[in-house]
Amino acid sequence: MHRTTPLLINTETVELWPAPLLRARSNLDARLLARAQWVLRRKQDGRYLAAILAHGVHSLVPRLPREPGVEEALALLDGARSRPFGTALEVQWLPLAGLQQRLQQLGLDAKRYAQDSGLALEAEPCLLHFAGRDRFARPLWLRRGAAQGWRRMRLHAARDGIALDAISGFRSHAYQLGIFERKLARGQSVPQILQVNAAPGFSEHHSGHALDIGTPGDAPAEETFEATAAFAWLQANAGTHGFHLSYPRDNPHGIVYEPWHWCWKPANG
Repeated sequence: MHRTTPLLINTETVELWPAPLLRARSNLDARLLARAQWVLRRKQDGRYLAAILAHGVHSLVPRLPREPGVEEALALLDGARSRPFGTALEVQWLPLAGLQQRLQQLGLDAKRYAQDSGLALEAEPCLLHFAGRDRFARPLWLRRGAAQGWRRMRLHAARDGIALDAISGFRSHAYQLGIFERKLARGQSVPQILQVNAAPGFSEHHSGHALDIGTPGDAPAEETFEATAAFAWLQANAGTHGFHLSYPRDNPHGIVYEPWHWCWKPANG
């Protein structure tokens, strides 16, 4: 029997998650998730907004219809039900209208930052594919090609005696902004943060094509990964699976050396 890969439907403010992949946060959540097909999740803070059951929508917050993006998310779900996945949603990307406001909050101008960094503006995909779980047991979401490439590459590495695990995959613009806000609250400056993290809208993680890779026993997202057998294997074999190292030493983007960050490129891209 063919097994369908779980999918994430992404909108500007709300995500539609397959219910079995979410963790219950209360007894009520556990009972609902056991019966739900999908869950509406607010992107800004991860709050569960509603459960989609066989007989209808069960609200998990007061005044659900007033939640921004709920109607759009439900309309996308209805459309997805009426046609096979992998058609219209697979080639749709979210608009970038709200990005400038996010960058202004950080004192950044999108055009100047793009020119100075050489980084491309990355829109979020409307549809993401489940690519397994990361090191922390969280669902790993990637675009279809990247998900397939990651599964094949990990299997190839295992056959060669190399263990690869994912540290993180897709990140939304809102998530990236949250990284900046947390680091600013700890006293770091925007220029300091930009040496390690791309500005919201400019991270390859937004595209669903990038993931941070590690190996068991090595600290996540640390330069020590360079000294592992896993990194040596990636250098020799990642290209055959469509992945390349995005931020080598002395890269032109002003990002620190990241031996863990790899991005998948389609063959015709």
